[in-house]
Amino acid sequence: MANFGLSELRLVNPRDGWPNERAWSAASGADWPLNAARVFESVEDAVADLNLLYATTARPRELQLPILTPREAAQNLASAIGDGLKVGLMFGAERSGLETADIALCQAVVTLPVDDRFKSLNLAQAVAINAYEWRMTVAGEAPQAFRNGPPPADGAAMQGLYEHFERELDEAGFFHPPEKRPSMVQNLRSALGRASFTDQEVRTFRGVVTALSRGRGRVLAKLAGQKAAKAKGSET
Repeated sequence: MANFGLSELRLVNPRDGWPNERAWSAASGADWPLNAARVFESVEDAVADLNLLYATTARPRELQLPILTPREAAQNLASAIGDGLKVGLMFGAERSGLETADIALCQAVVTLPVDDRFKSLNLAQAVAINAYEWRMTVAGEAPQAFRNGPPPADGAAMQGLYEHFERELDEAGFFHPPEKRPSMVQNLRSALGRASFTDQEVRTFRGVVTALSRGRGRVLAKLAGQKAAKAKGSET
């Protein structure tokens, strides 16, 4: 609840009583939903002031209620809140807490589209998924970057990288056949451009290209030396 901006927790006849120290310990500092939690003797009392209530369950019941995904449910609840209504989501243990009579108090059932081979989901997971979908109706955008990085390199820096890279590829005989060079250059530039290199990354990449070209020179020099030595041996 705290992760996704929910704070109004209503508990119905808690099995282990309330307050419960283990709840605060498990919350790892997210105390405010627990501090403000309200306890009720019955589900009817807990939901008496709500205008729209959905129950979360994976079990088929004999009730004829609309079936919603968490995303659909969150959107409906957000819309109802926008209209000034009070809304709620009901959670409970499938085997020992959430009765059909409780679900009958609701206007729809929320079910996650889980794989048929394994439908079991614990209560905390169900709450987290539904709370996340609720959060997306409020936030509606990606989280901010952890830190602001340097801006992308400018066109001049990228042009220098392109020309450096292509010059070394020419020396290595990469562009073959020659008539395909323009399209190959275009593809390479497009791929490098999508990377959005920073100035530092451009310098690093050019350093890599330089190191590789020098390595090529060492190989050529070695081959030339071997050829010369072989020729000298033939003369003797």
